[in-house]
Amino acid sequence: MIKKHVFMVLAVLLIFLTGCNNSGESENTAGTAEPNGTEEKSLTLLYSFPSKTIDPHQDAMGVRAGIAETLVRIDENLQIQPWLAESWEQIDERTWIFTIRDGVTFHDGTAVDGEAVKASFERALEVNNAVASSLKIESMEANGQEISFITTEENPALISELVHTNTSIVNVSADDISEQPLGTGPFQVADFTSESEIKLKKYNEYWDGAVNLDEVTINFNSDGNVRALALQTGEADIVYHLPPEALDPIEQDENLLVESISSLRVHFLLYNNKKPALQDVNVRKALDMLVNREISVTEIMNGHGTAANGPFHPDFNFAGDMEPESYDPERAAALLKEAGYETNENGMLEKDGEILELTLATYQGRPELPLMAQYIQGEAANIGIDINIITVEEIDSYLWEQQDEWDLATYSVLTAPRGDGGYFFNVAYMPEGSLNPGQINIPEINEITAELNVTANEEERIALKNMGVSIIREEAPQSYILHPHIIVGVNDRVKNWSPGSEEYYFITNEMDVE
Repeated sequence: MIKKHVFMVLAVLLIFLTGCNNSGESENTAGTAEPNGTEEKSLTLLYSFPSKTIDPHQDAMGVRAGIAETLVRIDENLQIQPWLAESWEQIDERTWIFTIRDGVTFHDGTAVDGEAVKASFERALEVNNAVASSLKIESMEANGQEISFITTEENPALISELVHTNTSIVNVSADDISEQPLGTGPFQVADFTSESEIKLKKYNEYWDGAVNLDEVTINFNSDGNVRALALQTGEADIVYHLPPEALDPIEQDENLLVESISSLRVHFLLYNNKKPALQDVNVRKALDMLVNREISVTEIMNGHGTAANGPFHPDFNFAGDMEPESYDPERAAALLKEAGYETNENGMLEKDGEILELTLATYQGRPELPLMAQYIQGEAANIGIDINIITVEEIDSYLWEQQDEWDLATYSVLTAPRGDGGYFFNVAYMPEGSLNPGQINIPEINEITAELNVTANEEERIALKNMGVSIIREEAPQSYILHPHIIVGVNDRVKNWSPGSEEYYFITNEMDVE
């Protein structure tokens, strides 16, 4: 009787397990079995900033996801290397000729030649004003595997600007480039849900070697704690921008790794020069002196950062040799007094009957920035400045579209993503710059930038950039806080992969999983 009962229990359990296996779910995160018995390899990456589009001419995820590629790229030493272009030559001050590799195809099998590259650049220049402004291309001509560019003026930075992800080469005949771009990378788009998920499958005809993974999923979530939990539970294999305060349990897990590498990015306070109070250099300098960079590195970043003395990482030879600005609230109060502010009976700073009240915008995509905002709010309150913090979802669109609503913002940007600071001078300081929502307009910086744009000699370029950094320190149009480390969590099943300081190349053909 007992034997019969046990047999019946085992039979029911077997049926139950069989049903579970047929449900389509699997505990094996490495993938599912293919018809021939081999196991498909899959990987999930979780990123902080959602992509509304994966148009490679509009969004960096085209290159980051391994969908599209540029003519040239930078290596781990920030040196420019050939990519889709096997070679290039500068004929004169305004003429460049690139030779495109043979054997490269788009994801629909179409060969990549000079005409295809020309068509891709024509579209990029049309849909992306920032690309058009930085490349300064007057005309292009295709001839077989060659394409020539003639620029409107001397543009020695052209090669470094061609590293930019938005100069990717795509097949312009694709039905919908915003959702199904046809690039040349190791992975092609299987499905895309705006601001939610990218499904990728390997492109078997990839030109630069075998693709190890069969499938990749890229998910997006702006909540740093949710991202950290996804790594711990195995829902994601690679997670970008982990909050420093969430690292302890991850570092204690023997199956997880934390990669912390110094980045080319800077976290800073962006001032709105449209606002009268912030047009006063003494007010900007006072706010700058309320920033305790040492505390920001040690306590907010848990040591995962480097104090900033300006926009560029101190390892660059054009970063300037000045020490970071000292934390000095007493000097800050004195500067505000010079600017005409007096302390009223309520302990608040006041000028012409108006309290010094500022709105500070921040965002959750980089979880340390709201903490910096709160810290600055507290320091400002100590000397009588009232700072109101607002948290927004889309920081870039907010800063440009709501310029009357904010006074300062915590912000973060790659200042020398291609190893040359000329890019940042153009986009962040020139009046028409694409990263200048604060409407900075410093004549001396404008002149230096204009000269930098036509200077090819490297020593002269370094000298000009150092001059520019000195003026930036003197004028304080922004307050540079620290250069954050890129904190990435990785499951140890991921092989042949590590994050790069340039933040450009996430998904590659070489990465693999166990």
